[in-house]
Amino acid sequence: MAAPPRLFDRRRIRQRREVVGAAGADFFLEDEAARRLAERLDEVRRRFQRALVVGGGPELARLVRARLAVDGLLLHLDPARSRLAPSAGLVAVADEALLPVGEGTFDLVVAGPGLALVDDVPGALAQMVRALVPDGLLLAAFWGGETLVELRSVLMEAELRATGGAAMRVAPFADLAEAAALLQRLGLALPVADLDRIRVRYRDPWQLLQDLRAVGLSGVLRERRPLRRAVLAQAIRRYGEAFAEPDGRVPARFDLLFLTGWKPHPSQPRPRPRGSATVDLAALLGRKPSG
Repeated sequence: MAAPPRLFDRRRIRQRREVVGAAGADFFLEDEAARRLAERLDEVRRRFQRALVVGGGPELARLVRARLAVDGLLLHLDPARSRLAPSAGLVAVADEALLPVGEGTFDLVVAGPGLALVDDVPGALAQMVRALVPDGLLLAAFWGGETLVELRSVLMEAELRATGGAAMRVAPFADLAEAAALLQRLGLALPVADLDRIRVRYRDPWQLLQDLRAVGLSGVLRERRPLRRAVLAQAIRRYGEAFAEPDGRVPARFDLLFLTGWKPHPSQPRPRPRGSATVDLAALLGRKPSG
């Protein structure tokens, strides 16, 4: 099997996370993703004993820790030491793409949205599934769908007009159908893939770019062709012309994809075999048999 293309500069991603974490800055979208992951965890009627949190920042680790059993253990992994949360449990510096954990170690694995910046997302998720005990839960979130569709469109338009060609400027994103297919490939039981759309309003597009640089959703591709300042300025002007609202603020779309599934175990509910139904569908619908 061919190796996945190497799209992302993982060293640059780690450096950016380290700087942002050391500065004590928080990124509200990452915290919002953590809150929504925790809400999904609240829907599970189980207290977990051993949890692994992959990325997601300190807020995700704290929220997951609060939902464990009283004597539960939590391990938080992140490429940047400054973003780890020692107060929530054990911590270790590790890349999302290569997890230093044993097979069948945790009954809960929660992965934050930094997963979107891993070259081999299926491979990273497969490692997380491997780390689960049977009947363990995987809960992951990552940016996808039409995230930053406004910014992507104006950057492409401005560069095409100026140079006749356009390079990739924003990280590529998977859509919901691809996420659902990925769950099937992982072989998880009771798989669910869903999407939350978050709409953020900014004072101007420059404020949006600052947030994206901080969280690592821009400028982290391995192959980066310099973008001329005049082209960027044209894209920013176009953003305001095309998307500004009556009060002058501009919107930005962020789609957060969620994957949920359980590692198979004999105790889990299973679908009935085809042809085993005992209910007459015609009678249930109040129809008379034909013929």
